[in-house]
Amino acid sequence: MAKNKRATKYIFVSGGVISGLGKGITTASIAAILKSRGYAVSPIKIDMYLNQDAGTIRPQEHGEVFVTEDGMETDQDLGHYERFLDVNLSKVNYVTTGQVYAEVLRRERAFEYDGEDVEAIPHITDQIIHRIKLAGKKSDIVMIELGGTVGEYQNAIFFEASRIMRLRNPQDVIQVHVAYLPIPSNIGEMKSKPVQQSVRLMNSMGIQPDFIIARSEFAVDDKRKERIALFCNVKKDDVISTPDVQSIYEVPLVMQNQKLGEKILAKLGLPAAKKDLTEWKKLVRNIKNAKKEVKIAVVGKYFATGDYHLSDVYVSIIEALKAASWHNKVKPKLVWIDSEKLEKSGAEVLKGHDGIVITPGFGKRGVEGLIKAITYARTKKIPYLGLCYGMQMATIEFARNVLGLKGAHTTEVDPKTPHPVIGLMPEQEKKLLKKDYGASMRLGAWPCILKDSSKALKAYGQKRIFERHRHRYEFNNKYRKQFEAKGFVFSGTTPDGLLVEIIELKDHPFFVGTQFHPEFKSRPLNPGPLFREFVKAAVRNKK
Repeated sequence: MAKNKRATKYIFVSGGVISGLGKGITTASIAAILKSRGYAVSPIKIDMYLNQDAGTIRPQEHGEVFVTEDGMETDQDLGHYERFLDVNLSKVNYVTTGQVYAEVLRRERAFEYDGEDVEAIPHITDQIIHRIKLAGKKSDIVMIELGGTVGEYQNAIFFEASRIMRLRNPQDVIQVHVAYLPIPSNIGEMKSKPVQQSVRLMNSMGIQPDFIIARSEFAVDDKRKERIALFCNVKKDDVISTPDVQSIYEVPLVMQNQKLGEKILAKLGLPAAKKDLTEWKKLVRNIKNAKKEVKIAVVGKYFATGDYHLSDVYVSIIEALKAASWHNKVKPKLVWIDSEKLEKSGAEVLKGHDGIVITPGFGKRGVEGLIKAITYARTKKIPYLGLCYGMQMATIEFARNVLGLKGAHTTEVDPKTPHPVIGLMPEQEKKLLKKDYGASMRLGAWPCILKDSSKALKAYGQKRIFERHRHRYEFNNKYRKQFEAKGFVFSGTTPDGLLVEIIELKDHPFFVGTQFHPEFKSRPLNPGPLFREFVKAAVRNKK
């Protein structure tokens, strides 16, 4: 819908009871529904930590670090927003407490508050509101996902900002609250008390939800909806049941079946334009109809967190593999393999897999396990896709085992390697010497030129592409001729030819490594080209 004089609308999405309920999926799903009605929607994720971005946080601590076109390192929820909306977001769509306080302190030092006392209210809340409105300049509706759960000390100021926005313009702001209804195994009955408690906490801050998204293992029945409505001061029809589903891409359809789109637009005073979720319905049908399996080993070093495995570390890769599988009319069976364990047990654990993916990473832990997996894929002719670190490790494996360069390595792991086939860019070396770690890697979308007759060119169908980066180390061009002489193909480079972006092997059904992260631009309705072709090769290998 074209932007007009009508006021921009704002939808705050908060969570209660526990984290990990799916606020990001809820936000993305509502945004997809509203986009299907013709509205321009801009989603924002607000993270409560004092970091200025997600770039310096361990993956096991906070999940995947997503990267936008303009190089902002963000929370993984921006990836969900991009996939559901099929848009490219930017730095204005990501806000942290650190960003807010840094800007307020900068303004105070620059005497931009004219000598006033600088306080949480109004100065911090005004900065939060300013950033929210900045993201909505070209949009009809802004969706704001508040990180964490209601009642946490660190996110109270953001709830306060939402309260102020609603106080000033009650017709333009609504609150959506996502809360959990557990079913204790010893009772077998769905309990609504946790939802009631989290809503009471919101009420204590002067905030009343307009909608409650009731997350549960099974659909919420009428009795539970009635109790939530009574105790949480909402209409029964505004309690939206979102039970566990086979695929997250079913969620917009589950919500829309309860007319959530119409209800939200009515509360915002917006016309309910005709909806079109045809492509979503087709996608869900493809997911449910896929019967034949393709078994893919996903080898990485960030799965383990205590006694548990955290697949969120690689959520964009997982979603890209799923989308590519559904496109090829197969059901993905993804098997997580810890590279440290593979290092000890050997590559036989990879036997029986139709394809192998090596995930991104940093540092030396588990590196030899990654290299063993690559040797297996190369020698056994198993389709292989190496992402960022996966490309670098493939280069090292080839140098050692094909070129005979004993001790070849990346200077990140072995600064004294006799054969630094992967090394640090000069400008990156200066940054590390200054301990300049935050937002200082090669980040965001960079152009890449593809080589004629390459697998990469066949996949993309065009010579010039743009993909997103997040790394410091690059292929060492001193070794380029040696590699090319043995069938190592540099199928993608920067336009000046200096930086290697994609590598391939000639005599292999599919062996591709990328310095960039193609997973960031893959969409459920339009899978990343390299993922699509990798899965196609894995299906052929299975046959």
